[in-house]
Formats: sequence, structure tokens, C-alpha cells
Amino acid sequence: MENCTPIGTPTAPGTKIRADLSGKAVDLKTYRGMIGSLMYLTTSRPNIMFSTCLCARYQASPKESHLSAVKRIFRYLKGTANLGLWYPKDTSFELIAYSDADHAGCMLDRKSTSGHIQFLGDKLVSWTWKKQLCVSTSTTEAEYVSAASCFSQVLWIRTQLRDYGFIYNKIPIYCDSKNAIAISTNPVQHTKTKHIDVRYYFVKDNAEKGTVELYFVNTDYQLAALFTKPLDEKRFNFLISKLGMLNFKT
Repeated sequence: MENCTPIGTPTAPGTKIRADLSGKAVDLKTYRGMIGSLMYLTTSRPNIMFSTCLCARYQASPKESHLSAVKRIFRYLKGTANLGLWYPKDTSFELIAYSDADHAGCMLDRKSTSGHIQFLGDKLVSWTWKKQLCVSTSTTEAEYVSAASCFSQVLWIRTQLRDYGFIYNKIPIYCDSKNAIAISTNPVQHTKTKHIDVRYYFVKDNAEKGTVELYFVNTDYQLAALFTKPLDEKRFNFLISKLGMLNFKT
């Protein structure tokens, strides 16, 4: 891939990678080696996490179509070798988070995908992409489950920082689903939400206690969207700039 042609995004917009049962099989060891290298790189390059994890789903029986998707990630990296996270020194230390979900995004079992990120001021300190454990029956449920997962990470960060003398309350979590936010703030559980697993309602409990607050954010400014779906080049580059990623060569 050293002489490959660079490309603007790691995954083409609208891409749906499937099992491709009739496709031609590729070398298992090579495919897993490429995925392993990319997974290691996601610790400093959050912009490829969604694409890498999407391709990682098919390590058991990779096909040529899956290998082509992996090669596209390497083509993207070829043109962005100098891109990396930047942590400015003189910025605020406010803990904020963004939560997003892609309802029924997995083509294997129709489970939804959760994506969330956490900032300390302008510094991105945590990012997560994960397929949800349960099958969500609506976009609202998928968004609410993602928000609960986001809060779990926020709570862990809050606990760790307390040891250093930082006390956080009313931590803002930004979500682009008004219905999911309504579930966390409505004092009366509507009958339509009873199918949502009880274990996810701890976010509602903590919202009532004032530990966190959920805010609506327009989908265009939902930074966690980078971890749930393939985007066009313009929006993709806009979001990675908001994550604090800079080209160190320039």
C-alpha cells in the first residue's frame, strides 16, 4: 500500500458492509494482521475507529469486498500521515460529552451502534464505538441506550478526577434525539418506554440527581456522529477538526 493513491475518507458515504457469503475468500492471517494494526492505531487516531471496527466484524470469514474496505482505510491514512490529536495547554478543564447512535446499523444482526466521546475542555480524552448488546426497536431507544453507555464512561472519568480534586456536577451530555432527552427528564415513565431494559434507566436517575444534564445538539454538530456512520468528506473533515486533530506538518 506504500504507492497507493490517497483518498479523502476512510469509508465511502452510505457504505453498508455485509457478510458477502458468495464473495471470494481472502487470506485470514493477512486480513487479521491489517485489522490488528489499525486497531492499535485507533488509540491515537479516533477518526478511523468507526471504519476499522466495522471491518473488524468480518474477521471470521473475510471476503474480497471486506479487504477492499480495509485497503480504503490505508489509502486514507496515506494522505493523512501527519494528522494527530493536539492537546492545547491553556484551555478550560470542563468535562463534556457527546452521544450518538446508528439505529439497526449492523447488517449482520440489525443491532444498533453506539458512539460517544468525552472532552476535558478542548482536549479529547475518551472515545468509544460499540455495537449495542440488545436489539433496539426504535431510534429513540438506540439513542437512549447510547446515552446510558456514554454516562457510564463520564461517571468513571468523574470518579478518577475526584482523586485530583476536580468535582463535577451537571455534566453536559449532548444528544441529537429530543425523545431520548425527554425520557431522561420526564418524571412519569410513558408506557411506550417500558420495553427499554431497566438497566439503562440509571442515566435518568442521575439526571434527576443533577450529576448530568442532557442537551439537544443539532445533528450537523453532533461530534459523535464520526463514530456511528460513514460521512461525506466535507463533514468528516469538519468533525475531526472539532475533535482537536491537526496536521502537524503544516
